[in-house]
Amino acid sequence: MKIAETLASMREVRLSFDGTVGLVPTMGYLHEGHLSLVRQAKAECNHVVVTIFVNPTQFGPSEDLSKYPRDLDRDLKLLEPLGVDLVWMPTAEVMYPPGYQTWVEVEALTKGLEGAMRTGHFRGVATVVAKLFNATQPDKAYFGQKDAQQAAVIRRMAVDLSFPLEVIVCPTVREADGLAMSSRNKYLNEFERKAATILFRSLSAAKKLYESGERNAESLRETMKEVLASEPLAQMQYVSCADYDSLEELDTVSGKTLLSMAVFMGKTRLIDNFVLG
Repeated sequence: MKIAETLASMREVRLSFDGTVGLVPTMGYLHEGHLSLVRQAKAECNHVVVTIFVNPTQFGPSEDLSKYPRDLDRDLKLLEPLGVDLVWMPTAEVMYPPGYQTWVEVEALTKGLEGAMRTGHFRGVATVVAKLFNATQPDKAYFGQKDAQQAAVIRRMAVDLSFPLEVIVCPTVREADGLAMSSRNKYLNEFERKAATILFRSLSAAKKLYESGERNAESLRETMKEVLASEPLAQMQYVSCADYDSLEELDTVSGKTLLSMAVFMGKTRLIDNFVLG
């Protein structure tokens, strides 16, 4: 497993690869969700590149950039046995050199949901992912379904900017009690961690209603809200029942649909989603 920090050293290793390359972009503090992406990339590609970069431009002024969990030694130990060929760990100065002023924005898809709550977040996401695509030149890039709007934005960007690669969205990996794995789960105290299963339970209740034949989107949203309201520690920010590709809120569910939510558990903001149809 080669490790690179500079753009030049990464490209030198990348140019030595024959065959297909799979990219797994991460912000580090890896968990089983990340590792599942690496395993899928390894199964489908001749070479695997993992990037570890806590991207400052996707954090808002009041968000947790300085507190975001980091443990590079642990990350590298987790990646080593998985057959990763290259880990690129660029610095902020490498990604955003002095005088940097070029940005990528995906317009309509970023207006609602996370985009409405986190101004500028997806500009930072789209820009850094475009830079990672350009730098590493992968054939396939792997992302988790937990960050559903991010995945939709990246799929759209890849098409719009004619990136010659396939964006693969892999299923959310969950703890035994249903909580979606996330680097931010480490912020939860014992009581918040137990209460955090309310996201999975509220999504499951709406899915059960859908499977019983309910197609009224507002009924599904109300079901999620009612279940969330049963947990005193949970403070709902939004719930959504939207078209999977456009992310536009639905009146009637037909075709592939995204149920999603953002919930504060104490000071920790959690997101989760289910895909219907």
